[in-house]
Amino acid sequence: DAGIVNFCHCLERPELPLEGNADNRKFKVYMRDTGLLVAMLEDGSQKSILDGDLGIYKGAIYENIVGDMFAKNGRRLYYFEKDSKLEMDFFIRYQDVATAVEVKSSTNRQAKSMRSMIENYGVKRGIKLSPGNVGKAGEQVDVLPLYMAMFL
Repeated sequence: DAGIVNFCHCLERPELPLEGNADNRKFKVYMRDTGLLVAMLEDGSQKSILDGDLGIYKGAIYENIVGDMFAKNGRRLYYFEKDSKLEMDFFIRYQDVATAVEVKSSTNRQAKSMRSMIENYGVKRGIKLSPGNVGKAGEQVDVLPLYMAMFL
């Protein structure tokens, strides 16, 4: 392990224990240094990003930053995917509950994937991280600014 990437393992079921439900054959990879991720983008993208235009990379960059924050706080990374139709960016054990975490690059409070996780998979708590302010998106879903991921 060269320490360049963080592995995020897919959960077979979105419930505790997370490690016990992880399928280690199916995973996503996040860069431990988001600067390396940006350096890997096509030529010209770096200048656009420095000018404040993250373009189509915005969601991927935000998700990578959150994954890196979780990993640097000692969390193992997990996500959930079902038939390529439903995906939840991360699952963490938070306040002793399997908690779905969705990373959004906009302030839109709609959370279709989150709602599906709660209604169809019995997930009791969700956290939506976005550039917006603190709020709620339904009874079981807290909306937090992206920077607050480090406190989870």
